[in-house]
Amino acid sequence: MEKLRLDKYLWAIRIFKTRTQATDAIDEGKVKLNGANIKPSRTVALGDRYTIKTPARRWTIEVTGLLHSRVAYEVAVNNYLDITSEEDKQLNQHQGTSFYTGKRQSKTGHPTKKQRRDLEHFLGDDDSD
Repeated sequence: MEKLRLDKYLWAIRIFKTRTQATDAIDEGKVKLNGANIKPSRTVALGDRYTIKTPARRWTIEVTGLLHSRVAYEVAVNNYLDITSEEDKQLNQHQGTSFYTGKRQSKTGHPTKKQRRDLEHFLGDDDSD
C-alpha cells in the first residue's frame, strides 16, 4: 500500500496553494479527521473524511483517490468527494459575497490620486491651465 502525507494530499488536490499553507492549517487545527485534531504527517487512506476550514470556505471531503503530485483542477476533483452539509454550503455563499478583496471601498479613507485630480478639475482648482 502506498503512503501519502496529509499535507501533501491537500496540496495535490488543490485545497491549499502550498504545502506550507496546508501544514500550517493542520497544525492550527483547521483540518480534522472525524472531529479530532491530526498531524500533517498522518497517512491518508481511502474513505477518510476530513473537515476543512479556510478563510474563504468550509467543507467536508471524503478521500476517493490518492495523488502524489499536484495536477490540474479537473483531475484533482476526481480524487475526493465533496460531502459538505447544506448549512456549511449556505455559510460559504454568505462568506463569498462578503469576502474582503483587498481593494479600498469607495468613499472611505483618502481619495486616490486620480480621484483627487478629477475633483480638483471639477472644482477648477487645478494649476494645469
